[in-house]
Amino acid sequence: MTRPQRERKDRRPVKPAWSTRVRPAPRPPSPALLFAYGTLMRGYALHPVLARGAAFVGAARVRGRLLDLGRYPGLIAGPGAVHGEVFRIDRPELLPALDREEGYNFERRPATVTLARGRRARAWVYWYRGSQNGAVRIPDGDYRRARPPGYRP
Repeated sequence: MTRPQRERKDRRPVKPAWSTRVRPAPRPPSPALLFAYGTLMRGYALHPVLARGAAFVGAARVRGRLLDLGRYPGLIAGPGAVHGEVFRIDRPELLPALDREEGYNFERRPATVTLARGRRARAWVYWYRGSQNGAVRIPDGDYRRARPPGYRP
C-alpha cells in the first residue's frame, strides 16, 4: 500500500473528477408552462404562434437579466428580475414549433418562475445564448415597458 492510499483509508472515498461534472437532465415543468418575456407575449409579433396551443395563466417574473437585441429581447442569467407572462401549453407539439421560431440563439430550459401572490412554479424559459455585442440591458427587466406592443425599432 502506498503512502497516499494509507492516508485516505480513514477518509471518505474521493469521487472521480468526472462524477462532479455530471448534471441530471432538466426536470420538465408539469403541467407544461411557458414563461414569455418578449415577442411571445400577448400583443407582440410571435404571440399568434403561441396562442395556437396555449392559454394565458398570468403575469410572472424570473431571475435574470433582459437584453434589448434590436428586434427582440434575450434573457440571460444574472441578478435581477425579468417580467413576463406564463402560459399553459395545451398542445405538446407547440413546443417544437416554438423552438423553431426562437431559433438557434435561444435554448429552452426549465426555471422557477414567481407568479402573483408569490406562488412559484416550474416553467419552460427561452434563454439567450447568442452574441451580446451591441446588446443593451433593459434595466427594469420589463420588455413591455421598454418596447410597447406595436413598437418598431
